[in-house]
Amino acid sequence: MSSVLNYILLLICLLFIFAGIFKKVNVFQTFIEGAGKGLNSAVKIIPTILALIFAVKLLRESGVIDFIAGAASPFLARIGLPKEVVPMALLRPISGSGSAALLADTFEAYGPDSYIGMLASVICCSSETTFYTAAVYFGSCNIKNTRHTITAAICSDIAAVVFSILFVNLIF
Repeated sequence: MSSVLNYILLLICLLFIFAGIFKKVNVFQTFIEGAGKGLNSAVKIIPTILALIFAVKLLRESGVIDFIAGAASPFLARIGLPKEVVPMALLRPISGSGSAALLADTFEAYGPDSYIGMLASVICCSSETTFYTAAVYFGSCNIKNTRHTITAAICSDIAAVVFSILFVNLIF
């Protein structure tokens, strides 16, 4: 399967090259200019991403996420969110890799077919890394005022958790 995908990728690249030649575009020069712009964009967003990675690591290692999960668990248990899944609901909007590691830990502790494993999996797959995405997109464009974006995205993350609970309860 991977060799077929490699051939498809090669075919797509060749199609772009031939389309550029057909339109009389200097394909190599255009590629070099685009790569340079991409590198400039990466340099702009690296400080934001480093700060986000540092914050996630700090929250996980210091136990703040576990503390918040423990404090919020009596309320969240009433809506069907077990305290074992609260860290996933809190960490997913911040970090994709952190939530993936947390999902692996959840699978190891409770199993992927358990209620906790299924709920953590659905939350992980149905929500977005809000703050990471905002940092990348807004940071690359130097946008300082995000207006209602973060509020709307957090509302969608909350909706993802609520509907994940409903969905898993429906099928489990």
